[in-house]
Amino acid sequence: MSKKIAFITLVCASAFSTSAVLAQSQGVSKDQIMLGSIQDLSGPLAGFGKQVRMGMQLRVDEINQQGGIHGRKINLKIEDSGYDPKRAVLAAQKLVNQDKIFAMVGHLGTAQNVATFPILFDKNIINFFPVTAAREMYEPINRLKYAFAATYFDQMRLGAPKLAKEKSAKKICTIYQDDEFGLEVLRGAEAGLKVVGMEIAEKTTFKRGATDFSSQVARMKSAGCDFVVLGTLIRETIGTIGEARKTGFSPTFLGSSGAYTDLIHKLGGKPMDGLYATMTVQNPYTDEAAEPIRVWANKYKTKFNEDPTVFSVYGYLLIDVFSKGAQKAGTQLSTDSFIQAMDSTTIAPDIFGSAEMTFTSTKRLGNATSRMSQIQDGKWKVVSDYLK
Repeated sequence: MSKKIAFITLVCASAFSTSAVLAQSQGVSKDQIMLGSIQDLSGPLAGFGKQVRMGMQLRVDEINQQGGIHGRKINLKIEDSGYDPKRAVLAAQKLVNQDKIFAMVGHLGTAQNVATFPILFDKNIINFFPVTAAREMYEPINRLKYAFAATYFDQMRLGAPKLAKEKSAKKICTIYQDDEFGLEVLRGAEAGLKVVGMEIAEKTTFKRGATDFSSQVARMKSAGCDFVVLGTLIRETIGTIGEARKTGFSPTFLGSSGAYTDLIHKLGGKPMDGLYATMTVQNPYTDEAAEPIRVWANKYKTKFNEDPTVFSVYGYLLIDVFSKGAQKAGTQLSTDSFIQAMDSTTIAPDIFGSAEMTFTSTKRLGNATSRMSQIQDGKWKVVSDYLK
């Protein structure tokens, strides 16, 4: 009888051990947390991708130098998408199936993120704080989605009517990238303007990767537009405004957070003065008046030998918030324990001016509000509080 009991005990112990192993999340070992990220390092948003990567690496290095998270060091694997959804899919397959990541963090690009969702979610991999302000990053609700950026839709819904009224705009037009990013900017602007009895009179589009915007600018100029909503990123913003200045077309230009980058004024020069953009965290200039930002910016520059940008801040902060969630999850880190921790977490405002973020099982966007900045004398200056 005792032999039967011993045998049953052994079988039960084996089954328990097997189920425990199966319950573990990939990418977590005794001394390491494997994270993956997909950036554009060779395409039209390579400027953004490089900055996000360095911002993430700065915070990863700080955490690892301090002993990691419950003794586990972060190992960050980064792949290049070239801003191509097809390449993003291949990158996600490698990170998930070969590198065995615990979570995808800071993936750059709307279409790129959406294309990789099936790969991630099929393997129970969290998509954490993608660097895009599209609503798909948290809608429909999915336990594996966490987003931090106020959506392009809400940015324009609140920002466009406010600025249009301030500028007494009479004819509002738009130029936008013909994809989900550009459409979200358009939809938000239309929704917000409708509330105040205004509408977009002229719409022009361009394909992703376009470099010539002369026909679109000519069309808006001939239509008599005095206010232009920009569904543009880096070179499209510079190209559109540069072409407008050359032709004597000087409306009020309003872009989304996709255009809020120091690359606009660094690459576009003086013609970019006057551009407005919605934003959340502040661009970290090394001579910033606020000491905490100035100290951080100079630390970044010392490490990477170049000035940080708002995308550097995004990278830094998303790793910081991930570490808070992983720390709160405790020593037995798993997908379930991380989700449980994040869904009861409030992230306080930081030195860069982020709004407070909160998450629950039914709220996966940390913050829905944004504020506004303008390029004045070659630098972004915050010109509004958070819009509600």
